[in-house]
Amino acid sequence: MIGIFDSGSGGLTVLKAIRDVLPSCDVLYFGDIKNAPYGPKSREELANLTIDAIKLLHERGARNIVSACNSVSASLAVSLLDAFDITPAQLIEMVGPTVAAFKGSDARILLCATEATIQSAIYQSAFRMIGKNITTLAIPELAGAIEFGAPEEQLQKIITEAFAGLNPNDFDILILGCTHYPLVLDLFKKSLPESLALFDPALAVAERAQKQFWPQEAGNSKTHFVISKDSVQFRNLVAKLFPDTQATIEVLQ
Repeated sequence: MIGIFDSGSGGLTVLKAIRDVLPSCDVLYFGDIKNAPYGPKSREELANLTIDAIKLLHERGARNIVSACNSVSASLAVSLLDAFDITPAQLIEMVGPTVAAFKGSDARILLCATEATIQSAIYQSAFRMIGKNITTLAIPELAGAIEFGAPEEQLQKIITEAFAGLNPNDFDILILGCTHYPLVLDLFKKSLPESLALFDPALAVAERAQKQFWPQEAGNSKTHFVISKDSVQFRNLVAKLFPDTQATIEVLQ
């Protein structure tokens, strides 16, 4: 069984991409809505939340883990692998597959993400390892606004204002470095020129999951959601993104 965790509903975009390439896999998804958003939290807080999430998934039988939250990628220390008896081949986070997708590319890259992701510099460092420098843009309020169902007008305003100090034409590709952002892909497109390509890291993560987890993850297409706080927004997104999936949703007490 594959375990996926995120601060809330953003990881559903990763789950959807994984489902497209591994339709028969069994999935346990944990959305930590009670502690969302993760973006403004300190590194120590993120590390503790990561430990709790992996522990929950591991105790419930997930042996292959996907961290579907860019903000916690920086806190996935090697020590966690030993603590939970997980090998590197059993853990996929967002940064590695994303950066690997741009090896050999000369594209001018802009990355937008949460404060925690930008401040960790994990993307910047990883891109430098393949000889590329990128420009970053933090959008502090957006993930939380998406998670808790802010009106479309408010979301559009946050996105438009975030890019006000940049010239999008200076870049070729915008990496959506938060799994919540693809949920409002149309709003990004409205605010940015058509010439700027949008890259969803979920696709790179799904490709990596297919390589690492198949065929041992051939299952019965079961999907079970565990959320730390009930959310109508989350339930609606599950129904929208997975209309043909018979899934169960459990709210932790």
